[in-house]
Amino acid sequence: MPPADNTAALAEATRRRSERARSDAEKAISAAQRTGGRTSFASIARAAGVSRSWLYTQHDLVTAIRQLQNRQPARERRGWQPASITSLQQRLETALGRIKQLRAENSELTRRLETAYGEIRRLHAVSRPDGPGS
Repeated sequence: MPPADNTAALAEATRRRSERARSDAEKAISAAQRTGGRTSFASIARAAGVSRSWLYTQHDLVTAIRQLQNRQPARERRGWQPASITSLQQRLETALGRIKQLRAENSELTRRLETAYGEIRRLHAVSRPDGPGS
């Protein structure tokens, strides 16, 4: 008995998978157009469940994504811009927390140093011939 020839079934499954991937990519591009969010090939591929390499082979989809990217404002800041109030408040809170931590460490180190000096004085007093130990 010759092996079954399932070439037609495999070709049909491949065609359906390709159509589904293309449809999902088109839906992802349409969704990105509606939301107006930042669009990248990676985000479209992730949303569509396809690979970026496959996406790059679809020239019309590449064109659509690039057109969408060109309509979006650049995310990067250009030139000097002042920090926001929220950013400054966060930096201040972080600095105040660090100051509090350093003060606690400083107090602990001062206490340990005082203890060490006390121990040194006690040992000097014990080791002297005219000290309390003689």
